[in-house]
Amino acid sequence: MGYMYIDDMKVEFENEKNILEVTRRIGIELPTLCYYSELSTYGACRMCMVENEKGGFEAACSTLPRDGMRIKTNTPALIKHRRMILELLLAAHCRDCTTCDKSGACRLQELALRYGVKRVRFADHREEKPLDTSSKSIVRDPNKCILCGDCVRVCREKQGMGILDFAYRGSKMRVMPAFDRKLAETDCVNCGQCAAVCPTGAITVKDETDEMWKYLNDPKKMVVVQVAPAVRVALGEQFGLPEGANVMGKIVKALKMMGVDKVFDTVVSADMTVVEEAGEFLERVATGGPFPMFTSCCPAWIKYAETKHPEFINKNISSCKSPLQMFGAVIDELYGNDPERELISVAVMPCTAKKYEVSRSEFTKADGKRIVELSLTTQELANMIKNAGIDFANLEEEFLDAPFDMGGSGAGVIFGVTGGVAEAVIRECAKDKTNAYVKEMRDVGVRGKESMKEAVINVDGRDIHIAVVHGLKAAEDLIQKMERGEAYYDIVEVMACPEGCIGGAGQPFALNPRRDKRAKALYRTDNDMSMKFSSKHPETIYAFDEIVKGRNHEMLHVHYNKNEK
Repeated sequence: MGYMYIDDMKVEFENEKNILEVTRRIGIELPTLCYYSELSTYGACRMCMVENEKGGFEAACSTLPRDGMRIKTNTPALIKHRRMILELLLAAHCRDCTTCDKSGACRLQELALRYGVKRVRFADHREEKPLDTSSKSIVRDPNKCILCGDCVRVCREKQGMGILDFAYRGSKMRVMPAFDRKLAETDCVNCGQCAAVCPTGAITVKDETDEMWKYLNDPKKMVVVQVAPAVRVALGEQFGLPEGANVMGKIVKALKMMGVDKVFDTVVSADMTVVEEAGEFLERVATGGPFPMFTSCCPAWIKYAETKHPEFINKNISSCKSPLQMFGAVIDELYGNDPERELISVAVMPCTAKKYEVSRSEFTKADGKRIVELSLTTQELANMIKNAGIDFANLEEEFLDAPFDMGGSGAGVIFGVTGGVAEAVIRECAKDKTNAYVKEMRDVGVRGKESMKEAVINVDGRDIHIAVVHGLKAAEDLIQKMERGEAYYDIVEVMACPEGCIGGAGQPFALNPRRDKRAKALYRTDNDMSMKFSSKHPETIYAFDEIVKGRNHEMLHVHYNKNEK
């Protein structure tokens, strides 16, 4: 423990890894463009400089606090320094701000306004580069890149992919894939975390709201929407509601106001996934494997496995479709044969990789039509609500549509947070279907924000070894550990995004503690629900008995084409 002086205030510090963390703790928000506490320190933007007692500048993000240290955070020299950096960045930046997807949420725009940069004195002599729209999930605009390196670090450090990196030197430096290939030509898994951390419009989520509006305004289309569990605890942040607020009822109302015909909760098909995955796991137990069984809900993980570990495809990875695709099959069975109106099945997801998933050949019917036509992100839904002029914060709640108006069980709700799928499957495998057993499982080790968790749960006399990972780098580390013979698992849950779907790239961007609030909200919803077991829920029973009718393998399972690109 030590003391330092910040703007003449005596401030205690102890475990902070840099000055920036100390200033933030006391309520001083130093400007940054390249710093995220969950990534390595890069120190490229130099916006967070502070002035020491000798008049020198030090970068707050990469300087340890020292006992007796004295710094100033907002002197005239610092303001001039920051304005110059911003002006130089803007000089080498496409400034079509009003038409940029990131307008209003751009960190560079925000800081330029904060520091009063009203004109740019320097000409931009760079050659304009073409947009890369090849990806199903994201758009890359190199003309808006400020070389902060955030996308490079998150792709390498969290996902272990290294799709983007720096190329060339000096004034010609750029961030791009190797050999300047299109993203679709790389092994990109479409997780979108690069778009989530990008402070400008250089990498953005592909916007498909125009297509959605066309469907909503076509009387010959029947638009049916399913909404994922994680969306309800994040969307409200875009409208000034408390972080983690459950706004599912408001989402239903807003969608109906925009012209959606039917709104369902993906929790229902998450319950179906639980039943099918638990059945598959118990069958593996009875027949001796193969183990581990990997979960199959995350499309970025599926793409990663296809690229890096094809030996897992159609063998170790569960054959269950994702909840999105399971519900897509159910919706198609219910409404896909209407002779008067064409079904348009749409999903609202926290995930950018779902845009890729819905386009896969495995989820396309014989006539070439997708089972789920569009996957929109939470951010896209927020933009549509704003576009429609809907006062979301003050909307009255509305119920979901029959025959799934109850919205599923608590086991399906927790799918949106890391560890939730594993916990729900183990709940289903156990013969003990009591709330006491559910409470007992809370403390076994599958909950929590750690990137890798392990647990051993005894289910009806057999020890089940479980691993839960989020972030593909953590998944690869776990796989290598297993291949070295250092660990054995029966079930492995993998989610590509930080803390699972609540940290999806399609959500409003969130670091901790905001993600923690979302996770707690989902667990609180599970806790408040009387029905906590998927197979016991009336809607799950109805779906299997009245819609699936024994066609489980045909409707709810998938065989992946290993060469899918």
